Amino acid sequence: MMYRLHNCFSYLPLIFYTTFSVQSSHIDQRDAHAVMQSPTLKRDRRATKNLFPNSNLFKNWHPDLSEEEQREAEELFQRYGYNVFLSDKIPLERELPETRDHRCLTKEYPSDLPTISVILIYVDEALSVIKRAICSIINRTPSHLLKEIILVDDRSTNEDLQGKLNAFIDFIHKTRPGLVKKVRHEERMGLSQARLSGWKASTGDVVAILDAHIEVYVQWAEPLLARIQADRRLVLSPVFDVVNFYNMEVTPYQAAAHGFDWALWCQYDFFNQEWYDRNDQSLPAKSPSVMGIFVVDRLFFEEIGTLDGGMKTYGGENVELGIRVWLCGGSIEIIPCSKVAHIERAHKPYAQNLNVLMKRNALRVAEVWLDEYKINVNAAWNLPPTDHGIDIGDVSERKRLRERLQCKPFKWYLDNVYPRLDPLDDLLGYGMLINSLKTDVCVDQGLLSRNTPILYVCHHQVSQVSAPLFPVHPSFSTSPERRCLTDPGSGRLPVLHKCSKQQIYKYWDFKQGQAIKNRDTGRCLEIAIGPNGYYQLHIQDCSGQRWTIQHVIKDRGFS
Repeated sequence: MMYRLHNCFSYLPLIFYTTFSVQSSHIDQRDAHAVMQSPTLKRDRRATKNLFPNSNLFKNWHPDLSEEEQREAEELFQRYGYNVFLSDKIPLERELPETRDHRCLTKEYPSDLPTISVILIYVDEALSVIKRAICSIINRTPSHLLKEIILVDDRSTNEDLQGKLNAFIDFIHKTRPGLVKKVRHEERMGLSQARLSGWKASTGDVVAILDAHIEVYVQWAEPLLARIQADRRLVLSPVFDVVNFYNMEVTPYQAAAHGFDWALWCQYDFFNQEWYDRNDQSLPAKSPSVMGIFVVDRLFFEEIGTLDGGMKTYGGENVELGIRVWLCGGSIEIIPCSKVAHIERAHKPYAQNLNVLMKRNALRVAEVWLDEYKINVNAAWNLPPTDHGIDIGDVSERKRLRERLQCKPFKWYLDNVYPRLDPLDDLLGYGMLINSLKTDVCVDQGLLSRNTPILYVCHHQVSQVSAPLFPVHPSFSTSPERRCLTDPGSGRLPVLHKCSKQQIYKYWDFKQGQAIKNRDTGRCLEIAIGPNGYYQLHIQDCSGQRWTIQHVIKDRGFS
């Protein structure tokens, strides 16, 4: 079983096992005009040259389109980050593949479940995608459970999302009066605030806060509502299948825990071993955190502090929620029998670089919730151990919330909820590692596949700033995966290995501004001119070369 880590903002689950082509079921007559022959099918005409061979869209999607159609498809793709040209052609109601574990299909749920308000968040989303999301929710949620669908528009500029969307809502209201509500921000407030706006407008017993570029599966709501009926202090997540951005086909994924790294970027992780030992993939599983899509009892969400209103725009608010829920009396579960298909964007049409906002939000979370471990967030972002100089806003209200809820310390979370998150208790220093002979180059992890650290022009990015030092005889790690720099014992090149207690030759004696000497071999990490005429990292007899590391944690005994 292989897991991969990635930015949660694309909400991409992992461990795919097959791909299904989408198929239409019965076509709603009111939308029949939107259905035509799929552009994925070949047409009976002379092939047209691909005008955009380097486009991520046409690298993966190979329809026979005219030049005019290609230009339209590419323009829409660049605007939205997925294949709107194709989305506009396929039915609003389409059959999704059955991707749940077979044991989910035999489960029965009470008829008196809580009601649910479904909140769809969007900014400049494609109209056909929003309409398809609404159709799937209406058709696949029992009518007596679906209290309302709330559309939260974070000040879109797309004109289709005004008159045409309103007309679609009016049509729905002919048979389901008042089912769909709209909340529109007069100025763009960001994802966190949009979620709060939806929650404030909701009236159901339970709220499901979703993106608008989704489709729900049959019986998606019942497993979630049944768990919350059993324990209202749960925050839940369905399992996300992926709708490919290029062909709108569905790739199903298995369930995984929602975790994060010390930069507070979301990532997927293993569940606790106990869940796998039960050998039943239909069972709920505890998770350290939650992604941007989650389901919660509406009143409990308020009791636990909703979302941090001081978060800006995008990023980190879901990790903050996950930590807070666990520390303050709730818990988080992934529900494998609840499935939602989510479009995987090739790129985001707004907020292209999230690093600045994410860094600020992560530091805000650290200040309120992470206690003595907040220094690990500074290290992950390569900021000084103290006085990082970034304005994180007023956190006094959130600290009062923590005191009022009598929340546990973060160490309890590490010990009991997320032991897979390395506490970095042995972190003594971090940042760029520079030799005094050549101060414009830094130790860099190089290509991951080669496991050979290199010297590279200092660029302050992750491959150079993740170099923590460890106590007594420090080992040097140059990767978020905690790969340690080792002396292989022979030869001149250092080697990177995943850190483990059994790994030999990974410990180094070092003081700031002095040599880096291997504890076991007695050789030093140094630099020398290589065969290509450039400086290279070498392991050799010590000649007195001196090194400095960018940031030192002085109160942990390193100098």
